Amino acid sequence: MDFLPDFTISQWAILVVCSFFVGVSKTGIPGIAIINVPLLAMIFVAKGSTGLLLPLLAAADLVAVAWYRRHAQWKHVLRLLPWALVGIGAGSIIIKYISDAQMKPIIGLIVLAMLALNFYREKNPDKMVNLPHHWAFAAFMGFFGGITTCMANAAGPVMAIYLLAMNLPKNEYMGTCAWFFLILNYLKIPLFIWDGRITMESFRADLVVIPIVIAGAFLGIFILKKVPQKWFRRIVEILAVLAAVKLLIP
Repeated sequence: MDFLPDFTISQWAILVVCSFFVGVSKTGIPGIAIINVPLLAMIFVAKGSTGLLLPLLAAADLVAVAWYRRHAQWKHVLRLLPWALVGIGAGSIIIKYISDAQMKPIIGLIVLAMLALNFYREKNPDKMVNLPHHWAFAAFMGFFGGITTCMANAAGPVMAIYLLAMNLPKNEYMGTCAWFFLILNYLKIPLFIWDGRITMESFRADLVVIPIVIAGAFLGIFILKKVPQKWFRRIVEILAVLAAVKLLIP
């Protein structure tokens, strides 16, 4: 049996690009990770695309934690984690009743909602600072983040809103995100295997491109600080919108 999965050239190309973006997003520009979700769902089986993406995220999480581990604010991780686990449980139940044909537009809607949430956050920074610090706010954001990460690996903007509302400096923001998503993503792996979203074929494909993930992660640390991140991120977000809209069209 050949080790390499029988993907088309376009599928390998998209997987390579997404692998690079996964690495960069975990250590340098968190907002660009959202493009991976619709791109993979557009060219692979929708549910399978989430399983293809998860091991790549998990690999990049290790680099992010290794680099930012000392900056994590554990009180925020522990405040969100129980509610996120409840959200993951709810998401894993919901997805059992959704067909692959239904999954594509759902992923598209989740991505568009997360992009809209991120855009609102950028345009209204003062309102983000004034969001409540009550436990109910953490519960809502944790639960919502759990559902979106379970169904589409797309909880980044939810986490961003919560942590920015807590007024975390950049390094503490990155460190807290790194640990939070490392815990969630590794807990999700058994669920994704159980659901059939991670298969031996998808795992073999991930093994091939994980070096690209690692390269992207180190590039995010050392190089992209010099790149005009605002415009780079905006271009990626526009592409993500187009890909998400494509998923909504039968």
